[in-house]
This record gives sequence, C-alpha cells and structure tokens, in this order.
Amino acid sequence: MTKLSRRGILAAGAAGSVATIAASAQAAATFGNPDMPPQGAPNAANPQSLTDPGPQNPELAKNLPSFLNPPPTDVGDMPMFWNSFNIAAKRIQNGGWARQVTQSDFQISTTISGVNMRLAPGGIREMHWHQQAEWAVMTVGACRVTVLDEKGRAAVQDVKAGDLWYFPAGLPHSLQGLGPDGAEFVLAFDNGMSSEYNTLLVTDWLAHTPPEVLAKNFGVPVDAFKNIPLQDRWIFQGEVPGPLAADQAAVKAGSGEPPFPFTFALSDMKPNQISAGGQVQIADSTNFKVSTTVAAALVTVKPGGLRALHWHPNADEWQYYIKGEARMTVFNTGPAAQTADFRAGDVGYVRKSLGHYVENTGQTDLVFMEVFKADRYEEVSLADWLSHTPPAMVAATLNLDPAVIAQFPKTAVAVMPA
Repeated sequence: MTKLSRRGILAAGAAGSVATIAASAQAAATFGNPDMPPQGAPNAANPQSLTDPGPQNPELAKNLPSFLNPPPTDVGDMPMFWNSFNIAAKRIQNGGWARQVTQSDFQISTTISGVNMRLAPGGIREMHWHQQAEWAVMTVGACRVTVLDEKGRAAVQDVKAGDLWYFPAGLPHSLQGLGPDGAEFVLAFDNGMSSEYNTLLVTDWLAHTPPEVLAKNFGVPVDAFKNIPLQDRWIFQGEVPGPLAADQAAVKAGSGEPPFPFTFALSDMKPNQISAGGQVQIADSTNFKVSTTVAAALVTVKPGGLRALHWHPNADEWQYYIKGEARMTVFNTGPAAQTADFRAGDVGYVRKSLGHYVENTGQTDLVFMEVFKADRYEEVSLADWLSHTPPAMVAATLNLDPAVIAQFPKTAVAVMPA
C-alpha cells in the first residue's frame, strides 16, 4: 500500500464533485483556509483546476473522500497514515485464515504490526511462540487461549468479543476457536516488522530435529515420532474443545499458576471516562498487569461526536477501526496537516506527540482501538492545556476573547458530543 500515493487515490471520482466545489471557489477566505499560497478547492476559481480526466477507480475513491477533496486547512505532506486489512491478502487454510499489515506494507508503522485472524469452530492456531510480545482484541465469537510462562506455570482461558490477551515475547501459546461461531480477532505485535508468517512453530522444530535427539529429550522410543508432521500446520482444523475446567485441570502444574492473568475483559470494565459524546476504556500495565509493553484504549464515539484534539507524549498510536465511519486529521510541524477517512477494518497510525482528532462521520457509533508500544496510556488534551494556561497568555496568543476561554472545559473531555 505504500506505493499507492495520496495523489493517486485523489485521482478517482473527482469529476462528480466538480460542480459543487466550483460553486464555492469564489468564497475563499483566510479563516478556515489559512495557507499561502492558497491550498484547497475553495481557491480553484477556474473549474478546470478541479477536473481529473485520467484513469480512475471510483469504488476505492468513494471510501476515501478526504483524499479526493481534502479540507482547505490541510497543508503540506506527510507519510501515509491510512491502511486497511480490507486490502490485505489472506492466507487461507482448513481451520481459518489470517491477513496482516506490517511495516513492509505500511511504512510509517514502525512500532506495531497487525494481524487479522479467523479460526473456525475447532480451528487451531498451531502451538508457537514469537520474538515479540503479542497483544490481541477479540472482535467476533470466542476463543480458548493457552500459555506457559518462563517458570513453568500454565494458563488456559476462554475469551469473548471485547476481551484482550497479552503474551510476553518468548512465551509459548496456542489459540482455538470455540463453538458455535469460532473466533475472529486482531493481533498487535510490538515491532512493526513482525510477521505472523515467520513465527516459531513446534511442528517445524520437531521436524528439523534428529529423531534420536527427540527420543532422548522426551524419554520415549524413536518410533514414537514416526508420524509427526514434516511440514508446519500453522492453522488447521481440530475438534471443538470440551469444558474449560477440564483443560485447566489437565495443565495444572506443581509450580502453581501465573501471578497475573494473560486475559482481560476490557469491554466489561467501567469506562475511565464517559461523556455525552462517548467513552474511553483503558487497559495498560496499571490494570492489565501482564501487559508491560502494550497499552490500549477502546474508544466509542457517538454519531457526530469528536475524539477531542489531543496527542500522546510517550508512544506512537496504532489504530484499528471496529465499527462505524471516521475522519481523522493529523497535525505536524512544518506546518503539515492531512486528513484521512476510516471504516471498519481500516488501520491508522499517528506518530508520538503529533496532534490529531477523530470525528464520527457516520450514523452509528464509531468504535476503534488505540494501541501503543508502552507500559502506560498517556494523553495530553489541547482543551485541557488551554484551560490551564493563564487566560491572558491564551488570549494574547490566539486573539481570543477571555470570555470565550472561560467556556473551555476545565477538565479533559476525551470525547465531545455533536
């Protein structure tokens, strides 16, 4: 996707909007259109400036209207911060599939790579481990997860839609879809180059270890391994597992249980902040103790609402859009400001400390995850900063009436209503 330029996407579907844009071309003004030389469609006094007679892909362009017709407040350029699982190729096997967006596909995403995976009822993601930590959010169905920690303490747990799991780097684990609907989820690895397709698989290791060594390691005859798979299974179909308690009893070890759970019911927790515009639910190492390298927030924005202007001082933000439609503008030095549109299955990325907002542009609730390679969730609100700076300073800087400044929220509001 990195080779698909913003201008290339702009090329699609422009002709249908020429008449509307041209009508406002004479109304260009400094307020809301601040750049010199003038940038944006309102400056196009000549309607021919807006035409795009070249090759087009309207089906793609209609999903990204802010690329086609950016607001005149956009300025400059920045790395593409939009991508989507919807255009990622699936690897399909009997038992499920997966697709991914890594830094190879999404150059800006240096800290997080993402995988969207589906397991049929009974489908198994083969026993494996990673060189990176694995964080996940369940989006559909239910899944049984197993993991063993570095002290030989095992855990087996079932997770449902809205739940999280986290496996520290190097800890072996497996995943299996439960009935009746199997499972779908999104994984985030704390390294942008991490790939789901190069994990350390137990089948690969056994197949490439001399049989006599296997026999010596496990204390059984060499012939015991004559039927092991000679190629990895990755995702394969199994039987729907039985009761959770039976599996938990089967893996119980003398070393006890892990001190902190590897799963977390994020959607069930009381929101950290709730307003007329929506809510935010945060999971980081302060409440999801095991998650020491990934912090996350589940954000819900009601129709017309706004994830208020803010930034994150401690980490880049990787976004996964679960429901609804959104528009986000990212602000950088330069100045640079660019706007993109997002729908379910899309991925966004905002570099550390860059200002941004996310607006619900649809008719239903917008739900998305904010994921950070960090142990804690941190945020700075623009409104909170301005309301806690001496009013005379703010008034002098922004030419604002002090009476207006007095109306700013006195506490940070993460989601503003329409």
